[in-house]
Amino acid sequence: MTPFHRLAAGLCIAGLAAFTVACSQETETDVSQAPSAPDVEWRKHGLNDAEARFSDLSDINADNADQLGLAWYFDYPTNRGLEATPLIVDGVIYTTGSWSMVYAHDALTGELKWFYDPQAPREWAVKMCCDVVNRGVAYDNGHLFFGTIDGRLISLNAADGSVRWEVQTTDRSRPYSITGAPRVVKDKVVIGNGGSELGVRGYVSAYKVSNGEMAWRFYTVPGNPADGFENPALEQAADTWGGGEWWDVGGGGTVWDSMAYDPELNLLYVGVGNGAPWNRQIRSPEGGDNLYLSSILALNPDDGSYVWHYQTTPGEAWDYTATQHMILADLDIGGQSREVIMQAPKNGFFYVLDRATGELLSADAYATVTWATHIDLETGRPVEVEGARYEDDQPGALHLPGPIGGHNWHPMSHNPETGLVYIPAQDVPWVYKTDTEFRHREGYWNTGTDTRPASLPDDPAIKQQVLDTVTGSLIAWDPVAKAPRWRVDHAGPWNGGILSTAGNLVFQGNANGQVVAYSADTGETIWQFDAQTGVVAPPATYRINGEQYVAIVAGWGGALPLVGGEALTAGPIPNRSRLLVFKLNGDASLPPAVDRQLVFNPPEQTASAAQIESGKAVYLTYCVFCHGDGVVGGGVTPDLRALTPEKHANWDSVVLGGLHWQNGMVGFGGEISQQDADDIHAYVIERAHKAVSEQASVESAESTSADTGS
Repeated sequence: MTPFHRLAAGLCIAGLAAFTVACSQETETDVSQAPSAPDVEWRKHGLNDAEARFSDLSDINADNADQLGLAWYFDYPTNRGLEATPLIVDGVIYTTGSWSMVYAHDALTGELKWFYDPQAPREWAVKMCCDVVNRGVAYDNGHLFFGTIDGRLISLNAADGSVRWEVQTTDRSRPYSITGAPRVVKDKVVIGNGGSELGVRGYVSAYKVSNGEMAWRFYTVPGNPADGFENPALEQAADTWGGGEWWDVGGGGTVWDSMAYDPELNLLYVGVGNGAPWNRQIRSPEGGDNLYLSSILALNPDDGSYVWHYQTTPGEAWDYTATQHMILADLDIGGQSREVIMQAPKNGFFYVLDRATGELLSADAYATVTWATHIDLETGRPVEVEGARYEDDQPGALHLPGPIGGHNWHPMSHNPETGLVYIPAQDVPWVYKTDTEFRHREGYWNTGTDTRPASLPDDPAIKQQVLDTVTGSLIAWDPVAKAPRWRVDHAGPWNGGILSTAGNLVFQGNANGQVVAYSADTGETIWQFDAQTGVVAPPATYRINGEQYVAIVAGWGGALPLVGGEALTAGPIPNRSRLLVFKLNGDASLPPAVDRQLVFNPPEQTASAAQIESGKAVYLTYCVFCHGDGVVGGGVTPDLRALTPEKHANWDSVVLGGLHWQNGMVGFGGEISQQDADDIHAYVIERAHKAVSEQASVESAESTSADTGS
């Protein structure tokens, strides 16, 4: 163990402010009592190869869940999004945090056993679409595996966090990243990558568990035909790309999250992402399905060879990825037992496929869908509405779902006892319009769309009409009846992943900062806990010494908080990065929350209306993806409306020179001009003055209400 590992492991006992731990609040365990039931672990990302996220544990159940309390918590030294599923093995919780850091805790007390920082370069944040998150580690025979935001796959010894091996899985000259959790399949660890929005070619790779040597790689889209094709499946796929030079931007199709494995069929299922650019007219001007974008791919895990595919969105043009959580199950369909794979991808339809052949069994809308009327079961293709595709310089097309999806990365859960799949669903519209001046910007967003029509309007009445269509919900979906059985409405979208248990419970965190237990059969709320921060990660559960625990990492972040700001979410949610562990009659408590107070003190506006409008256009091209629509922060990165006078004075040093590169804010001096920087500044100042005006209006209304006693 390195000195740094030893120092980190001692932080829990020392109580240093850098980590703010609460180990001492754990109630002592009476070791004189023999365990009343065997220990139960959570060794794989989705609990098992089928990724069902359903636990047989029922010690905590619908009858006693109202007695849940906090057993212990641990505050992490970061303030970005947390999305990991904790693994619990041999009494230790292994989880990951922001910037690809790995933590190991005693599962009973929360004591930090060791901590590993892969020293991911902070400037790599600009090469990522959706925050510097990580969805967890994989475990095998005393070894851990995880990816880093700069594309490395690292193996650690689980006992002490020391490095076994490290391999670079991506071309560092391109904007690849890794946020997903790897999976171990037999003697190989499998990992994909992200970066389609910025312009890369997707693939999934397998490395030997023993030494990190690459065993195979499967590209999900064809490269330049002049270079030949890696396998017959890609040669066949190339016929579905109509013209253009898609390989210049990359084509997309990254495998950035979900996988599942069927050991009996020996099939590895991977979900494939969106096109690069999004706009098919640019990447494939003659049309075509563009295989294998937005597809479920079945591969032979021994050699990575193609077995079958099903494409959820042919000719993908809306960022409708099929990287969302996939679940394997056996269902009784029409009186016949079928081995199926289920997915609710971004496009709004819930799919049930035969997992041996890829045959489509059903596909029905689980969210609001405006781009297609239905899925034709004979052809397996969506029936698109007229005008669904945005082309040339036509007015923008408003669609549900938008790029955030009817369901994003947040895992579902399948409960075989209720027969239901629990989906963290949402409705977030988007206006799609072609960027008629598109050019490939290496290392920056390359969607081929004009983001201006998708920005929220300033007119309060019209803005509210748009926001009224933005919803979030927990849907209990019956995959046999092909309909929801119950639904819980949330305050907004971007709510957490799901755990269901044999105790007739469904656990979910939400964007409002609550961890909630619902009745699995009715959706009734049984218990909730204030986490003081938005919760997007899924829970896990385990039993040690006869006592069941529920663990979840909490920390607001990810795509929607960054891009949508507080307007599209449940409000101005702060990030407080922490691990929470609950048990029956737990008596620990969190420290009092400190409310986030934004102070708006902008300098005088000296720019013209034309300069401000130009600044808005440049902001929506480069800045909106981290600092929010309308310069309204989402609680993760700084709200630029609240910049101090000193930071306004340092504007050029930050925006052009990269003064804050260590926080992920690199300099854009090589991409934008001084005039662009001045224009963005003018737009930010204008938005800050608007915030001052809105704040004064609210205070005036509150004062009037108090004076009248209403």
